[in-house]
Amino acid sequence: MSFVEKHGLWSAEQKEAAIRMRRMAEEQELHTIRLSFPDQHGILRGKALVASEALSSIESGCSITTTLLAKDTSHRTVFPVFTAGGGFGMHEMQGGGDIMMVADPTTFKVLPWAPKTGWVLCDLYFSDGRPVPFASRGLYQSVLGQLKDRGYDFKAGLEVECHIFKVENARLAPWDAGSPGQPGEPPEVSLLSQGYQYLTEQRYDQMEPALELIRQNIVALGLPLRSIEVEYGPSQCEFVFQPTVGIEPADTMVLFRTAVKQICNRHGYHATFMCRPRIPNVMSSGWHLHQSLVSRTDSVNAFMTSEPAGLSKLGKHYMAGLLEHARASAVFSTPTINGYKRYRSYSLAPDRAIWGRDNRGVMIRVLGGPDDKATRLENRIGEPAANPYLYMASQILAGLNGIDRQLDPGPSADTPYETKANLLPTSLREAVFALRDDPFFREALGEKFVDYYVFIKNAEIERFQSTVTEWEQREYFEMF
Repeated sequence: MSFVEKHGLWSAEQKEAAIRMRRMAEEQELHTIRLSFPDQHGILRGKALVASEALSSIESGCSITTTLLAKDTSHRTVFPVFTAGGGFGMHEMQGGGDIMMVADPTTFKVLPWAPKTGWVLCDLYFSDGRPVPFASRGLYQSVLGQLKDRGYDFKAGLEVECHIFKVENARLAPWDAGSPGQPGEPPEVSLLSQGYQYLTEQRYDQMEPALELIRQNIVALGLPLRSIEVEYGPSQCEFVFQPTVGIEPADTMVLFRTAVKQICNRHGYHATFMCRPRIPNVMSSGWHLHQSLVSRTDSVNAFMTSEPAGLSKLGKHYMAGLLEHARASAVFSTPTINGYKRYRSYSLAPDRAIWGRDNRGVMIRVLGGPDDKATRLENRIGEPAANPYLYMASQILAGLNGIDRQLDPGPSADTPYETKANLLPTSLREAVFALRDDPFFREALGEKFVDYYVFIKNAEIERFQSTVTEWEQREYFEMF
């Protein structure tokens, strides 16, 4: 009996998808299949297996070390993994032992840019079949399960900004490699376009060779791409995706980011989803998350209404929950030190927890009108580097809490940078404290996960403070 069968890990849909996966691998004569899982930062990690070995492992599982869940964004192991409990308080996580990657066959793709190569997302389990509680994709699935029990599905559309540069010098000399716990030297790059000509035809055509290359591969990968736009800053662009349901929008985001970086790297470009790359006159990149709830009984948008207000009572309560828990959830929507440079007044990015109707200065932008099937909330708080599973899970949990408590979001803010409201955190440290001290998320996500995530983020902050100048600390933390 296989690991999957023994522990009942696959649905009927996944079993059927596994059959299709085997058939596609054989028909296309794949050489390798990459088994990947999203870590705590939304970075894909895993192993590339010879196709025959990969196909035999999809039901038996593939082992991978627990230390991959113990790393900060510099890839430095920050938990004392060789002590009792490994710093997690769990014997399963100590000693750098193994956990199992189990493929989700419904996510299987054939990579259009890598010859004879397949790709499948995985979930993490202990050897006894229990889900690993620190795995963000599994956590998001459990939150989706809570939502389904209430009769709803989560629907989300993505607007993702990023920068794409031309590589002039990849900086791959041995002395450019960096040291353990520190990144190597960044590549020397040039711009694909100058900035400040938002949505102009001329600037789009200037970036078109790189953007078309990405478009072809993203569409071939099967991701629901809707549009490509030139953004305001130099060498900056935006990709917009059609709304999808459940786990799919989060999977789309993590696959899209990884795909763009791989495609660009193979063709002499460098893509970054950092909020504010260190280039002169940079403009911040954001990730706007459009969201709604859909009834599982009749597939009707639960935020839609016939009333002039244009948002149902349930939608208003949900939105109020997002605003109520905005400070504590900011660490999931904006998990990097760099990202908090974006929250500035009069900057097309929010700086406080407010909402408005079709207003790009608020945190929550209400879109739609009476009987509009596309009625939705656009949360403008996120950065493109966020882990999509944690970001979306935090949105659903906060929204459901607003519904349970029948919270009132208050009036629409027509002057978003002048309206009195709770300010968003101005630094990662402030956001970490907000999560640590928030009783709602400690219960909703579990004490163990919150303490785990806070520990990693504090380790990143401490490393940053010990390795950068006082001026850089002031610049990023805005201490003064």
